[in-house]
Amino acid sequence: MWTGKGCILTFSDFTILEQLQRNITDRRTAFAGLLEHKLENAELMTQEDIPPIVATLNSRVRYRIGDAEPQVRLLTPDPTQGMVGLSLPLTTMRGMGLLGLAEGEAIALLRDGETTPERIVLEGVLYQPEAALRKMAERANTRPALRLVHDAGAPMPSLRPDLAGDDDPGPSAA
Repeated sequence: MWTGKGCILTFSDFTILEQLQRNITDRRTAFAGLLEHKLENAELMTQEDIPPIVATLNSRVRYRIGDAEPQVRLLTPDPTQGMVGLSLPLTTMRGMGLLGLAEGEAIALLRDGETTPERIVLEGVLYQPEAALRKMAERANTRPALRLVHDAGAPMPSLRPDLAGDDDPGPSAA
């Protein structure tokens, strides 16, 4: 069940979800249903166009479950990536639920065997790799132009004014 505008994915994240779906053996689980819903209802965007407020893979997100204190985690594509307690794998209901949400959007997740859905609100995207790449590219494009300090074709000015006209390259102590 979705609230908010829906799911926005990069083409890369969508491809990872497709691969994940191919590897699922039991399609009757709540996770498989959520994954299918994401794939069927995703709005796809390029990495250059996805808004910085959307949770993509490898984004650091702040979210709240129900009325609990907010948590900060890194959305990782697989459970072996990231540090325990600091990451949220895509292979979990919460990780899958947050992927593609924009700040302020929520999702209600009904886990297998439960009757009451868990409401998760994405409070903020603290870091998004696609936005970071765009910022780096902007900085590279807005660096000041190089300024010519020395022209190799121009005569070198003398460093010692008392030798200004003396073009003898020999040793001065001789």
